[in-house]
Amino acid sequence: MQNPRTASYWKEKLQMISHVEGGAYKETYRAALTFPQQVLTPEHQGARNASTAIYFLLQYGEFSAFHRIASDEMWHYYDGTSLYIYEIKPDGSLHIHKLGLDVEAGEQPQVLIPAGSWFASRVEAQDGYCLCGCTVSPGFDFTDFELATKSVLQQQYPQHADVIATLTR
Repeated sequence: MQNPRTASYWKEKLQMISHVEGGAYKETYRAALTFPQQVLTPEHQGARNASTAIYFLLQYGEFSAFHRIASDEMWHYYDGTSLYIYEIKPDGSLHIHKLGLDVEAGEQPQVLIPAGSWFASRVEAQDGYCLCGCTVSPGFDFTDFELATKSVLQQQYPQHADVIATLTR
């Protein structure tokens, strides 16, 4: 049976808005518990909620541009087609994760991107979309968010210049 839901359906029903990195999102959780700066890494610029969560949606033709954050981010698959998450680890290795339910085809229902990795994502199935969730701990704060500059990232990782060119703004 074909999925009757569309990207527009999810955006409307979940009241999602545009995200600066690309795609659409809706924050769904921000823990009341906070961690003081003293127990966090130097990359965290102040106290942080213990955890945060969002819905995130990308459609074919869009991409979430390379960025990194100061916390671990767990991705959870919900609906649509698979999502390719491109991760450049601090050692320069490139890993392409497939978020989805077809484990026989190498997809995983959850994908972890550790703090400090550069990552970007896109739907590669024509006319597809992916509704997923992202849980961040310690919680997400835009002051810990760094959007990549194409030329700087390509200079740092020249072996991945082509993928960086297609997944930065």
